[in-house]
Amino acid sequence: FVMGESSYKAMRGGGMDDVIFSGSGNRPARNIAEVTIVCERDPGEGAAAGASPHGAHGPEILEVARRIERDSGSTYRINGREARARDVQLLFADAATGAHSSALVRQGQITELIAAKPVQRRGILEDAAGISGLHSRRGEAEGRLKAAEANLLRLDDVMSEIASSLEALRRQARQASRYRKLSEEIRGGEALLFALQWEAAVARHGEAEAALAAAVTRFAAAAAHQAETAKIEAVAARRLPELRDKAAAANATLQRVRLAAQELDREEASRKTRREELAVRRAQAQADLKHESEIGADAAAATARIDAEEAKLLEDGAHSGERIAAARLSAEAAAAAVMAVEAEFTTAAGLLAAASAERAALDRANSELRVKLRRLDDERLAIVAERDRLHGEFGGEAAAQAAAAAFAEAEAALAEREAESLAAEIALEAARETERSARAPFEAAERSHGALQAEARTLTHLLDIDKSKRSSPLIDSLDVAPGYEKALVAALGDDLDISVDPEAAAHWGTCGSGDGDADLPNGAAPLSEFVRGPEAFARRLRQIGVVTEDTAASLLPSLAAGQRLVTLDGGLWRWDGLKAQPGSAATAARRLESRNRVAFLVQELRAARQETETASQLFEQARQVRADTERSEASSRNAVRDARRIVEARRATALDAERHASRIAGRLSAFSGALARIEADMDATRIELRTAGEALESVDDMTELETRRSSLQARLAEGRGHAAEARLSAQTAAHDEALRARRAAELAGERERWADRVARAGERSGELDARLRDLDAEIGALPATESFEARRRSLLGEIGAAEQTAGGEGDLLASVETEHRDARETARAALDEFSRARETRARDEERAIAAGARKGELAVQIREHFGRPPQELRSLAGLAPEAAMPNPASVEARLGKLRSERERLGGINLRAEEEAREVETRLDAMRGERQDLEEAIKRLRQGIQSLNREGRERLLAAFEVVNGHFRSLFQHLFGGGAAELTLTGADDPLEAGLDILARPPGKRPQTMTLLSGGEQALTALSLIFAVFLTNPSPICVLDEVDAPLDDANVERFCALLD
Repeated sequence: FVMGESSYKAMRGGGMDDVIFSGSGNRPARNIAEVTIVCERDPGEGAAAGASPHGAHGPEILEVARRIERDSGSTYRINGREARARDVQLLFADAATGAHSSALVRQGQITELIAAKPVQRRGILEDAAGISGLHSRRGEAEGRLKAAEANLLRLDDVMSEIASSLEALRRQARQASRYRKLSEEIRGGEALLFALQWEAAVARHGEAEAALAAAVTRFAAAAAHQAETAKIEAVAARRLPELRDKAAAANATLQRVRLAAQELDREEASRKTRREELAVRRAQAQADLKHESEIGADAAAATARIDAEEAKLLEDGAHSGERIAAARLSAEAAAAAVMAVEAEFTTAAGLLAAASAERAALDRANSELRVKLRRLDDERLAIVAERDRLHGEFGGEAAAQAAAAAFAEAEAALAEREAESLAAEIALEAARETERSARAPFEAAERSHGALQAEARTLTHLLDIDKSKRSSPLIDSLDVAPGYEKALVAALGDDLDISVDPEAAAHWGTCGSGDGDADLPNGAAPLSEFVRGPEAFARRLRQIGVVTEDTAASLLPSLAAGQRLVTLDGGLWRWDGLKAQPGSAATAARRLESRNRVAFLVQELRAARQETETASQLFEQARQVRADTERSEASSRNAVRDARRIVEARRATALDAERHASRIAGRLSAFSGALARIEADMDATRIELRTAGEALESVDDMTELETRRSSLQARLAEGRGHAAEARLSAQTAAHDEALRARRAAELAGERERWADRVARAGERSGELDARLRDLDAEIGALPATESFEARRRSLLGEIGAAEQTAGGEGDLLASVETEHRDARETARAALDEFSRARETRARDEERAIAAGARKGELAVQIREHFGRPPQELRSLAGLAPEAAMPNPASVEARLGKLRSERERLGGINLRAEEEAREVETRLDAMRGERQDLEEAIKRLRQGIQSLNREGRERLLAAFEVVNGHFRSLFQHLFGGGAAELTLTGADDPLEAGLDILARPPGKRPQTMTLLSGGEQALTALSLIFAVFLTNPSPICVLDEVDAPLDDANVERFCALLD
């Protein structure tokens, strides 16, 4: 307990709290238990103190205490200072003792040591070497090393993830910068779009006010017309109530007479149904009366039958008592005879059973001895065959040497594969770096090509849409030099949209060469030098001059009729004095600019495509090299893995061959003793078999006993038959008497039931006579059929007169209703017109209100969105107050393009730059932590190697000493013989097992499992005392170690202790 035992089962309790005193009849229970052990350190030995928490120069006296509190666990103290349970366990382990020390021999430990595997016995050798604590420290250090390596792997994974996150944050920072720029452009476009919406809302509000004034005028006219038609309809409606009352009265009279006729028909049918129902009930009553009169005759016949059956029962039961008494006496006599024969049969059967049991026991013993003899002979033959087979397999050390050579060859191949794998890893890292270097130019070229392609596709689509709306316009047939688009649009304006197709309603055609046309003033360059198009258009281009804004005013008076001057920014001066500022025809100019931009983009796309293909080829080559290198590196790793498996397999084969040779030698040595034991057992079994045969021959013959038992068995069966027949006769007589009594009681009850039935039949007949008289009276009171016919003829006359009156009133009412319906339709049409006018007025009023509300809402939205009034939107959009507004579709298209570009950026992290700086700082800190962790792993590995080296040296030194003590103690206990210890199972002493080979006096060398029980116990005790002599423990306990020893071995053991 005080040495750190943590298993309550080892303390022989159901829980560790069971060591606390639980109380008795005279003493109360305690809640704590404390044990203290005082140790004096040997000044000549510093192992225990050197490994203790107090160091090599600790106190000479060590006081170790363990205190346990109920439901709270244990606490440990060393010289008054609190310590861990592991510190206490290491303290005692370094002193060659402890809770599981080999010097504390508990009950059954000798048997466990004998049956233990060699690897399990190594612990006793570690106690002798004093490295139990060293072994624990090595295990702790290895656990820390594995934890540190796992932490290093996790740290690498985290650093890799953080590096990926840092790269992603840097990309997000670039996206955030682009996002801010796009947002500024979108704000300007939204201001322009809101300005367009504001001006459109102002125009719609004015239109709605004008429409409302017209709707109010139409509503007044419709109201006057509706009032006139309503008056006419009211006059016609006043005549209708009186006519409807008269028609309703006539129809009511007709309906009343018809209902009276229907009621007469129903009354006649009801009387007929009632007469038929009464007739059916009278016939049923007559049938019931006849049935009741027949019950008297049935009762008389049943009474006569009952009297006859009672007389028969009295006659049969006169002598039944005498018959029952005689049957019972006969049954009792037969039962007494059966009991006498059963007693004789039981005695004879017991004698026969005893003789049979004796013979069966002798036969069984004889058979068991024969089976045992055959089994021993089979075991002898099996051992001889196995011994011969092992002699044939045992070929010396050739197999072990061949296995060792194969193992060395596999290790050399593994070293070559590991070198190849290292070279492949280096090549793979170089290939990945090359791929990363080629990826950036390829992605940049691909993004540039994609942007150009998207712009060209968008512009082409817009040009195609505009082109589809018109039939071969002139603007699509022109080739304009870059920069002259606005000049051409300013000079021609809407003429550019006129078709060049002769079949079109409006088209360009030829009208002479124009040789007599006036020339342009000096200083004006003809526009035909910068624009190429159809020949029919060339004359017009020659009369348009391109000048600067400064010279345009001075050349204007010199222009001939039909001539005009334009500037590159879209200004216009015409011969008749018309002047136009730049920007008045921006849509067509933008279309021409778009066409030139598309042509430019086609050239750029060719160059970008070539650059992308070149970068793609370089990147694909790098990626292919990387993939090939990865496959090569994976193949190298697989080769290393396969080589390691081969090394492990061949190492196991070599160890198995060595163990196999040792095992065969031991088994051959054990077979000789086993054959001698089996032959001795076979001789003893043959002697027992002869003795059993002689006893079987001396058993008496059982034929006479079987004959007597058969005779008694036949007599017993016959007597039991007679007794059963007598008992059945007595039971039958008693049963017949009981049946007669029960039948007499049933007949009396049946007589009473018939008397009751006759009385009820008389009462029922009286009731049926009264019912027949009542039914006859009710049938006579029903009215005759002739009265219904007279009433029906009178009602038919009244119905004809009422129908004639109702028809006349109905025709007059229909004529007046037709007049009223026509007036009502006219009034309804006027009312519908009035309603439409009112609805139109309300709709126009709502439209005017909605337009005003929309105008107000738009003003509020503009103020909320921009913080300025609508009048300042032009300045926000960069437009002059007098400048023409652009096309809303183009503004929305550009705004949609900007928004789409911003949306394509996806989710934007606006704090990406700040987060990237934080992550980079964290990554630098982790790099420092990784270096510290690698240094700690290096120190742990060096410490484990030092512990292993020290443990091997001390274990091998202790093994030699223990082996010497074991040999001398074995010879002392056995009075001769020889024994030795061997390390098996592994080349490393720290992983090897401890095997014992013993040769008691007069026997061959063999393992402990082939020794007798006493020999095994003495051998194990020799090993325990050899360890004690090598490294004496402060405490030694021997608990019932003499249990498996006989008297002679006990004397040897006591002599050894003395």
